[in-house]
Amino acid sequence: MSHIRPPNALTALRRTAVSAAVPPSVDEIIQSSRPEESIHCLRPAVLRATAARFVAEFRGDVLYAVKCNPDADVLEALWDGGVRHFDCASAGEVALVRGLFPDAVIHFMHPVKARSAIREAYRLHDVRDFVLDSAEELAKIMTETGNAQDLGLVVRLGLPRGNALYDLSGKFGAPLEEAVALLRAARPLVVRLGVSFHVGSQCMDPLAYRRALALAGEAIRQAGVAIDVVDVGGGFPVSYPDLEPPPLGAYFAEIEGAFDDLNLPQARLWAEPGRALVAAGSSVVVQVQHRRGDTLYINDGVYGSLSDAGAPAFRFPARLIRDGGARSAATLEAFAFFGPTCDSADYMKGPFFLPADIREGDWIEIGQLGAYGACLATEFNGFGCAETVAVRDQPMLQTPGHPGDDQLDLAA
Repeated sequence: MSHIRPPNALTALRRTAVSAAVPPSVDEIIQSSRPEESIHCLRPAVLRATAARFVAEFRGDVLYAVKCNPDADVLEALWDGGVRHFDCASAGEVALVRGLFPDAVIHFMHPVKARSAIREAYRLHDVRDFVLDSAEELAKIMTETGNAQDLGLVVRLGLPRGNALYDLSGKFGAPLEEAVALLRAARPLVVRLGVSFHVGSQCMDPLAYRRALALAGEAIRQAGVAIDVVDVGGGFPVSYPDLEPPPLGAYFAEIEGAFDDLNLPQARLWAEPGRALVAAGSSVVVQVQHRRGDTLYINDGVYGSLSDAGAPAFRFPARLIRDGGARSAATLEAFAFFGPTCDSADYMKGPFFLPADIREGDWIEIGQLGAYGACLATEFNGFGCAETVAVRDQPMLQTPGHPGDDQLDLAA
């Protein structure tokens, strides 16, 4: 069976209200409720602090990539952290953000949009910025907005294949010559013109942004038109057990230096972080239902919130939670997971390092799942009805340059 993606990324999760002024810890929730279904543990203070840090240190507008995690509580925490711009990729995301934040600035950043989505975004939700990477999309946007005179259009430039963990060069982006033609064609039609690119998800090389900005500069030079926006996209990485990226400041330094080299004093910088803002802000707690050697059968998996642990083979931090709060003195060993469905492809090879005496009934907290976790869940085989609770815990992994323990107000 193929690796299924969810039919609706905006499906609501069940929520457990937390009335205490200070949210409980993950361990307190598990010991009191002893759940037999997986639970998503949201860290609002982590989200607020991470957003505030990015907004304060990036020299431009920060557009949160909603697809990364569209949960309303996540969006509200990011808003509280200072995010005011949102990168949306569908009419559903546009409507979600506008419903939560009437004053938000929404940018429709999918290069290929349904005509009805363009109309709805422009006419109902006051969206004025649209991305494109073809002449056909430019014509479509102009037609469906009635040749509006107040548009901002951003031409997405294709990049050569890079070394990011997730390469994104194959689907979107105009080659250099086409991008030049699109910039020239769009300039007379708009009040704001931009150029964008994406270096790939989990980009471990800050210099990738400098190279991409140099190519964007060449497109601008050849087009010979005024540019108002340079959008460096997403790709800002976070830590995983087998990956520790350079500090976030190293990325900002390369971006700022390369942008200054373009000599576009009238242009504004944009960025579209997703994973970098939310990965550390959520975890999932699963229960061990069976052990077979070094493989654990758990109640969440690749058709749930652990999709990236399947075929993409992401490794996530994991820790044991035992009934009664007991700790294990056993040495750590490498384990693989099977999810709860009947599909043999519901497999996560890890390795996930856990105490050697782990057994049925134990719980496991799996971290760094605020990004592309719950939003990818399906209800395949009747599973997938996880609750979300707010907790006060620190991130399970720290990313260099992201807020540390001393910068998190967990009582807020």
